[in-house]
Amino acid sequence: MQAIETKFLGPTNTKGARIKASAQAGTKTIPFDHGAGTDGAHDLAAIALITKLGWWGVWARGGTADGTGNVYVCISHSGDIRTPPPLCTNPLDYIVVRDPEVES
Repeated sequence: MQAIETKFLGPTNTKGARIKASAQAGTKTIPFDHGAGTDGAHDLAAIALITKLGWWGVWARGGTADGTGNVYVCISHSGDIRTPPPLCTNPLDYIVVRDPEVES
């Protein structure tokens, strides 16, 4: 499994602000959702790429060293987060992405 990195892309003369999610397997760029807040907008970009690649599971979020985005690492493919890693105990640092084709 590969990590996903998100990065803020500022507006240009022809495009509004965007968030780009990247992994070795591919990328996905979406418009910046101002209503979602900063972390929420990055989460949405990561979710868009996760959905595109079919990488369902529980993902832990952390900030990048340069402060321009986030990094996401899959910690469980089953969706089970009953025992989170000790360095990531804040439930707000997780995103759960389930396959819409599979019933819960």
